[in-house]
Amino acid sequence: MVFGTARDIVESVGVPRFIFTDFPLGNPCGRPFDATMQRAIVETGLELLEKATAVAPTVTTPYVWSDDDSWKRLIFSKEQPFLEGEAYRRWMEAKEKYRQLKREGQV
Repeated sequence: MVFGTARDIVESVGVPRFIFTDFPLGNPCGRPFDATMQRAIVETGLELLEKATAVAPTVTTPYVWSDDDSWKRLIFSKEQPFLEGEAYRRWMEAKEKYRQLKREGQV
């Protein structure tokens, strides 16, 4: 059972059971702090797991991230960056460290 938001990637791998929610990456089970939505999405997956007798198709949840799809255009843009300030600097340092380890054959 996979709960995910990157439909094209997950389906290309061919997982047997996939609960898809059209939300930003990292939020497959609902909006942060929305316990009601999160519980409903997890229950959808558990029901599929309980009832499936064979490989199941992708199940798409009915929830929306916001009133419109502008988040799809804004995500990881200057208006809505992935990370900012110190968090971005630390992430870039870690990314460069990984690249160096990979070049040295340590990863």
